[in-house]
Amino acid sequence: MDEELNRILKGLVLLGLLLSCLCCKQSSDKMSNNPPNILWIVLEDTAPLFGCYDETLIKTPNVDDLAKQGVKYENAFMPAPVCSPCRSSIITGVMSTTLGMHNHHSARTEEAAIYLPSHIKTIPEIFKQAGYFTFNNGKDDYNFTYDRIALYEQDYKYHPLYGKSGVHLDLSSLKDNAPFFGQIQLSGGKEIFKSNFKDLVKTPVDRSLIKLPPYLPNHPVIIEEYANHLDAIQVTDVRVGEIMQQLKESGVLENTIVFFFSDHGMRLTRNKQFLYEGGLKVPLIISDFTNSKRIKSDAIEEGLVSGIDLGPTSLALADIAIPEYIEGRNIFDDTNEREFVISTRDRCDFTIDRIRSVRSANFKYIRNFMTERPYTQLTYMDVSEVPFVMTMKQLHQENKLDSVQALFFKDTRPKHELYNLREDPFELYNLANNAEYLDDLQEHINILDDWMKETDDKGQYPENEENLKLMLGIWGDFAFNPEYDILKEKYKGLAGSQIELKNHKWKTVDSKN
Repeated sequence: MDEELNRILKGLVLLGLLLSCLCCKQSSDKMSNNPPNILWIVLEDTAPLFGCYDETLIKTPNVDDLAKQGVKYENAFMPAPVCSPCRSSIITGVMSTTLGMHNHHSARTEEAAIYLPSHIKTIPEIFKQAGYFTFNNGKDDYNFTYDRIALYEQDYKYHPLYGKSGVHLDLSSLKDNAPFFGQIQLSGGKEIFKSNFKDLVKTPVDRSLIKLPPYLPNHPVIIEEYANHLDAIQVTDVRVGEIMQQLKESGVLENTIVFFFSDHGMRLTRNKQFLYEGGLKVPLIISDFTNSKRIKSDAIEEGLVSGIDLGPTSLALADIAIPEYIEGRNIFDDTNEREFVISTRDRCDFTIDRIRSVRSANFKYIRNFMTERPYTQLTYMDVSEVPFVMTMKQLHQENKLDSVQALFFKDTRPKHELYNLREDPFELYNLANNAEYLDDLQEHINILDDWMKETDDKGQYPENEENLKLMLGIWGDFAFNPEYDILKEKYKGLAGSQIELKNHKWKTVDSKN
């Protein structure tokens, strides 16, 4: 009798184990059959000046709520301080200098085409191949030649200089297109260019409370530029709130992970287009609204993050294998934390330059390759006579800048710059010639040298003629660098003949044809 009872009990135990395994498998299948939506909210030209980043002059409740729902990153840096090379790096997970797409507004004509190697796919292509619906509400601005329908499933507009831009998809349609990988582009710092900008700002920041970084003079025009940026951030916060409400109403928020970040820093002296903190450091928040909670809430991370990490991190959260060629890292892989972030600056519009930086936990190292050219080479902002640019130059001419502010206006620049960020967060005092920091300098020099060799940094090679020809055609005599001299002789009469491209209207393209 006892033996019979034991057999029955053993059978019940085995049955329980079988049922438990079956339930686990069903739960696992359910999880794998319900992959998370991944949404990138991408700002333009925006500094980390939100409430959750300790900015007290404005209120940003919607972005602050994102931070409470996820992880806020204190040290996120972009691979470039200008739109197209940065976005090209982000969307491939590979540095633009590795693939030859590092010069701003490249590959905008058939003659100037730049193709990705056949084995390299963009992040949306990888998501699409994994069964995701993909879209990008706004501009691409990628410096390579591509068939947009391979990346995104929506119609788009095309501009001969600024590239392709997705026709906005109604977010209410996303419930029928899950899972999705989406990008929503917001103007961010560029809100100030909109004709109704002042009307959109409900509570303008008090200009009398503005405290500028020490490398900027306390002048009303400069204060107004900075204040306008803060006001633009307030407008951006409202737009973020609208997006989150639409996601909630459409029923997709409860299975969505949101990435919130900017493509680079704000437009201001020593910020946009340069490799100081103001040009590279951006807000980054990753918020998890899914039931599975892959990401912790209301957390702050101090570790270094690069913009090229956003793609592989998104793939990892969706349980999609990260291709081996990707140079970025999964931010949530604690075994592969970053020791440094590399950033690059090359041609921006018609202005030719080459700068590289290494950002480690405590230091910023910058190498200037064209030391004979001033920081203040002519740029598109000079052509447009942007008020703060004109004011800075006027103050310099009138000797009204202090010794720190005047450094940026020197006729030449040093080859090496090294800043101790713990003691000098505004990067004011170059320690490259300080014997006390010789070891730190050499360490960062070696990091950059090794990286340039390992990746075959394409910035060391001359740019192809067709891309320079396009810049010459658009900007004419403003294309003043000596690299244009041969082309000016070769294509006499070209300069300025294509200037209408700057004001060319967007043309809508049916992606299905």
